[in-house]
Amino acid sequence: MRKMSFRVWQLVLLLFPSTVTAEESSLLDGWHDVWLFRFLINMLGYSTIIIPGYLLISYFKRTNYIETGSGICYPLIKTCVFGSETKTGLLDDVSVTSRNEGDSGSSVRQAVKLVFCAAGLQASYLTWGVLQERVMTRSYGATTTETEGERFKDSQFLVFMNRILALTVSGVWCILFKQPRHGAPMYKYSFASLSNILSSWCQYEALKYISFPTQVLAKASKVIPVMLMGKIVSRKSYEYWEYFTAMLISVGVSMFLLSSTTSKHPSTVTTFSGIVILVGYIVFDSFTSNWQDNLFKYKMSSVQMMFGVNLFSCLFTVGSLLEQGAFFDSLAFMTRHSEFAFHAVLLSVCSACGQLFIFYTINQFGAAVFTIIMTLRQAIAILLSCFLYGHAVTLVGGFGVAVVFLALFLRVYARSRMKSGRRAAQPLAQKV
Repeated sequence: MRKMSFRVWQLVLLLFPSTVTAEESSLLDGWHDVWLFRFLINMLGYSTIIIPGYLLISYFKRTNYIETGSGICYPLIKTCVFGSETKTGLLDDVSVTSRNEGDSGSSVRQAVKLVFCAAGLQASYLTWGVLQERVMTRSYGATTTETEGERFKDSQFLVFMNRILALTVSGVWCILFKQPRHGAPMYKYSFASLSNILSSWCQYEALKYISFPTQVLAKASKVIPVMLMGKIVSRKSYEYWEYFTAMLISVGVSMFLLSSTTSKHPSTVTTFSGIVILVGYIVFDSFTSNWQDNLFKYKMSSVQMMFGVNLFSCLFTVGSLLEQGAFFDSLAFMTRHSEFAFHAVLLSVCSACGQLFIFYTINQFGAAVFTIIMTLRQAIAILLSCFLYGHAVTLVGGFGVAVVFLALFLRVYARSRMKSGRRAAQPLAQKV
């Protein structure tokens, strides 16, 4: 009976926060410190948008609105619910042709472009990684060594900041540069958007429980769940060398995680909560990439994909933040700490610019060169984090890191060899 009344009182505290006393408020704050509670509250906020949207889409499809509908709202409903429903293949495949045509150009110009892409990617994502760790693991407003300062806790607000700027940048890009006629139903972006929000939230939240080098290695090892998700979502098949390198990556990550101790620095501790959140990040991120791969079967550019996903991300996050009352709390934190405001804005700028550099690099040099640049970025990010924030890496852990990056480079090399072999075999097949 007491347990039942306690649960009812907790529900009252959530529904009617204005009636909360000081002691009750501290109890509620304690619940807000539990990451699983925050995750469920965020999901509840997203469901208030997803469920009505699902019901509306089901209604329009059930009533065959595209045949019977009319009026001023018809074009909007057609775009959001039906689209053109014609799949014409990946538009960015033309980038292969443009790269082949560019091979005959000046090698110096290509070298300058490569340096520009590598520098842009490294600057964007290394700065982003350093700022991410600074925002989530350090306090703001500490004037002396005795005062602890105040830590920012709402990861969802940082996700919103990143997405709103990325939406603005991609929207301006679509206006300034000609894009293909859009064919995908807009609601299909919401699946990738939701998983992208959750993976980003897990990425920020995990830093409260694990070290940044651990997180970077977990990202490097996501090729394993991506392969599994690819078999489930896209029915893909993989070569033997892909399974071999995936096994090497898992061995290297295991060596690094098992060698983490508290003997040198407490920040190397990997907690159970951190592992669970990292698993969530990898699962959500794996689904995002595979769903986006399916969406690219429609005729669209990468920037249109960026705009569609970020549009729903902004809708989900701002709705959830407003429902929780966390939006204005985070803005108040920004006004109290100008340093945090600068870091949050710079974090968003680096994220948006990094996405544009990704598209440009793949368009100019292909996915293999891009993967090499980003793999080097992950290695530099670990070294930079250890230097700036004092993370300790043991000899066994360092060997594990080396194994992971060796496996990643082997994947890039094997994939590039296979693609070059296919291109060489194509003309021979035509002659026969």
